[in-house]
Parts: sequence; C-alpha cells; structure tokens
Amino acid sequence: MDNTTRYERLRERYLNGDLDRRRFLGLIGAAGLAYGVQTPFARHALGAVEEVRFDGWGGVVSEAFRKYAFDPYTAKTGIKVVDGTFGGGDEYLSRVKASQPGEYNIAHLSGVFDYARYHGLGLTSVLNEGNIPNLQYVIPKLVDVFRKVTDGTLSCVPYDYGTTGLAYNRKHISDDEMKEKGAKILIDDAYKGKISGWADWRTRIWFGSLQTDQDPNGATDMDAVWDAIRKHRDLSLKYWSSGAELMSLLAEEEVYVTEGWSGRIYALQEQGHDIGYMDPPNGYGWQECLFVIKGSPMEACEELLNFMLAPETSIAVAEGQNYPPALDPRKVDLGSKIPTLPAFDPSGTLEGLTFANPAYWNGHEQEWSKTFGRIQKGY
Repeated sequence: MDNTTRYERLRERYLNGDLDRRRFLGLIGAAGLAYGVQTPFARHALGAVEEVRFDGWGGVVSEAFRKYAFDPYTAKTGIKVVDGTFGGGDEYLSRVKASQPGEYNIAHLSGVFDYARYHGLGLTSVLNEGNIPNLQYVIPKLVDVFRKVTDGTLSCVPYDYGTTGLAYNRKHISDDEMKEKGAKILIDDAYKGKISGWADWRTRIWFGSLQTDQDPNGATDMDAVWDAIRKHRDLSLKYWSSGAELMSLLAEEEVYVTEGWSGRIYALQEQGHDIGYMDPPNGYGWQECLFVIKGSPMEACEELLNFMLAPETSIAVAEGQNYPPALDPRKVDLGSKIPTLPAFDPSGTLEGLTFANPAYWNGHEQEWSKTFGRIQKGY
C-alpha cells in the first residue's frame, strides 16, 4: 500500500468518526516513521489546519467578530473561521456533548460557572500561554478566576464583560419610576402584557431573588423566588431567547420593560430608540471568555486568540458589539467610545459588579433548571 492510499484511508476513517483525533494523528505519525518523517502526508495531517470553528451569540456580536477579527485573521493566516451561533449556554453545551471530538473548537462562553461546567465534564484544554502574548493586556481579576478552576492553567482567555440590567421604554416608563421600583417593575401588574424576560433559568432566579429582596448568590427562601418567577411569567407577553429578539421586542414597542444585555441596549440607543437602561443594586454582572474545547487544533486556536486579544482588534470588536473588552484600561488606551459603554469600569478592578458564584449556581443547576422548565411550561 503506498503512502497516498494509506493516508487517504486513515483520513476517511477519521472523518467518518471511526478514529478519534489522537488515534488518527498517532497512526499518521507511525506512518511517517515508517516511510520517512518528512512525507507530505504526515506534514499535512499534523500541521495544516484549514479552518477553526467559532460559536457565539449571533446578531451584532457575531457581526463585530466577523468584520473586525475573523476576516482579518483569515486574510493574515489563510485559516478560515467558520462561525455558528447559539441562543443560550445550555443549548450549546448539549450540542458539544453530542459532538465528535474536534467538531467544535472555540466558544464565546458566559460566566465562570460555564467554564467550571465544561471542566467538570472533561472538556477543557490547556493553552500554551507563550503563544498568546497579548494575554498580558487583560484585566488580572478576569484571568485569575479561571485559573482557580483549572489548577493554574487556562482553557480560555477572557474577552469582554457587561451586565444584565433593566431596559425600559421611556415613552411609557420614566427614569424616576425605574429608580423607585427597580427589579420589582418586572412583576408590576400595571404593565401586564408589556413585560418580557430571557428564557434562562439563572437569569430568572437572579431577578426573582432581587424581587424578593434576597442575595442572588445566596437566596434563603426559594419558594418566594419561584412565586416571583411565576408572577413574572403570567404578566409577560413572552420570554425572549436571543439578543436579536430582545432588541426587536423593545424596538417595535411590543414590550415596555424587560431585563436586557447592556451592549444590546446600547445598540438600540445608538439606533435612536428612546430606551433607558439601569443596573439595579446587585444587578447581574458577567464576564465572557473565548473557550477552547478539548480536541481542538491548539496552535491555530491560540493564534486566533492572540489575534483577537491584540488591542487594535479587541477595541474594534468592543466598539462593534458594545461590550467593554477584557483589556486593562490601566495598560491600554481604549479610545473614546468604550468608556461610555454600560458597565465599563475605568479602574480595571470590576469591584462595582456582582458576578455569579460558580459553586452556588452549578451546585443547584440540576434542580433549579428542572423547576424553571416546569414553570416555563405553565406549572
């Protein structure tokens, strides 16, 4: 059997799922030793990466990544970035768990709790930080929280942060009324049929905790939280399931008030819509990362991460998607727009944001997600 036939048969078995990536590369390596390490087939299998898959949140976020990061990266390296989208973290994780190794590569994950979930499932990789020198520009606090989960190593780089606060139509709800009612406006009978919210169990429980005057990272009366969630459901026009849907509901004035993602609300304001935004006390702060899934082509992924963390790229993406970058403002001049974005912290400490406690939320995930699923269906 000649080298070409051997390689093509191995490649076919790999693409059909009969060989995992490690076994495939091992067999190709063995073939390289038998027929000469410098065979073009061994070099092609081990070194040539033609594409990397990236999955994110869609809408203006994906548009910013495509325009300011993916297309320039492809122009520079020749490696194509195939981008997919998802509406929520649970949905995407289900896809990854059902996939073949290497099918999914980089994900724009939200929160340390997602990072911890992936690590618990054995889906983390180990980045060679020497290939990502631009990591030096990132806010240290954002990096350290991930290191604690994976024993000092990283399977991701932090990329942006923001808040999930209260968005409201100023034609119908004043700033003063929002300040007075806060999160409780989402369960106000006066706005029945003009209320909405994200169909995400964590967000619903977070705001249910605020509506019952409890700590979102340590509620002690869950019956009260569930009752608040049911009331919100009954007063809502519908739950939204994507950032694009959130923006449409507000822009078309189908709803007057909902919780919303800070960058999406800023995008509506840029478009001329009179939408207000407020972070209530203990509002939902979050950071997002670019997570590399186990089995991915590591060097190509690391090169893409470094390219995306370059200040010029990261700032352009941040201005495009309206979320502050993970870059430390004490190390990098972030320009004029980023300091005006919701949730931006000029100190680089992020002390003013309340983040989800990963142990608390992951420890209750199975029970609470199931309960919310029942409530969502009308129980």
